[in-house]
Amino acid sequence: MTADIKPVAAGETVRVELGARGYDIVIGPNSLERLGTYVDALDKGARLAIVADASVAALHGETLRQAVKGKAEIAAEITVPPGEASKCFGELERVSNALLDARVERGDLLIAFGGGVVGDLAGFAAAILRRGIRFVQVPTSLLAQVDSSVGGKTGIDTRHGKNLIGAFHQPALVIADTALLDSLSERHFRAGYAEVAKYGLIGDEGFYSWLEGNWRDVFAGGPARIHAIATSCRAKAATVAADEREHGQRALLNLGHTFGHAFEAATGYSDRLVHGEAIAIGMVMAFGFSAELGLCPADLEDRVAAHFQAVGLPTRPSHIPGGHNAGALPGPEGMLDLIRQDKKVERGALTFILAEGIGRAFVRKDVPDDAVLAFLSNRLRQ
Repeated sequence: MTADIKPVAAGETVRVELGARGYDIVIGPNSLERLGTYVDALDKGARLAIVADASVAALHGETLRQAVKGKAEIAAEITVPPGEASKCFGELERVSNALLDARVERGDLLIAFGGGVVGDLAGFAAAILRRGIRFVQVPTSLLAQVDSSVGGKTGIDTRHGKNLIGAFHQPALVIADTALLDSLSERHFRAGYAEVAKYGLIGDEGFYSWLEGNWRDVFAGGPARIHAIATSCRAKAATVAADEREHGQRALLNLGHTFGHAFEAATGYSDRLVHGEAIAIGMVMAFGFSAELGLCPADLEDRVAAHFQAVGLPTRPSHIPGGHNAGALPGPEGMLDLIRQDKKVERGALTFILAEGIGRAFVRKDVPDDAVLAFLSNRLRQ
């Protein structure tokens, strides 16, 4: 994607090409209001089970109910407390039992209505309920619209780390209503923007340059926002189609996540540090680590950090509430222990997504522990 794009206001549809399991991502304002039509096209007469973030349900639940009225019966409406803490065994058990109490069948449709937490939790419940039922992602956060709702990764967190229990289970449809993002807090919109920028940093320098010049328009809404979301979804759709189960290039989508997930675990998956903020810090550190290993120019870390700072995202461990205060974060050895639980670890060897430049990320395996430890020892003091 080049920097001279012409965004469109009406919306776009992106296809995830997975053969018979392929699906559309419908992107645009007020697309939630057409959910009943989309569901009817998927399976006329199917019953619906809605699993929603409690805050989202309070704001937009009636819109969803009106959208499917006369098109599909709602068999169950289940709400989930907001926040990463809901991605746990307890909530998975509660949601699964509620679905079974409602006699949700294999031929019914589950609607995941909320941000990434609900999408991951409800998607995992759909993957295991009656050995698999279909589900529709209706992501209501920027982060979920450009990342977690697409690609079929579902799961929960444990005390050992983030997303370590889960399954690949592709949705039947994704409805990304860009108008819903207007109800997001500024903090959570910024956090989602980190995942948008990630796609440019991984493999599209032109898109990243466009974001540097147009991020305010993306925040304001309208055509620029639709373009940023659609570009991100096209990038993820292409990657998922090429490597659905993350055996190769899909791992690139984890740029910044090895460090970021460790910071999330270190802060107890709390509002002290939300996912996109952790990933912003992690991506800056990934460029810094790449520079220390002699893989890219040192000024690229400064370029990434400068853009994230302009947006209002944290870029250093010291920006996490608590900062350098004693006990606020684990020391280098403690952080390395958290990194060792990363899903990309193979036979005990650490794997990192590093970069040779903006838009030139790559997978590096067998990164030595001592190099990571030395880097952490320096960065955790900054």
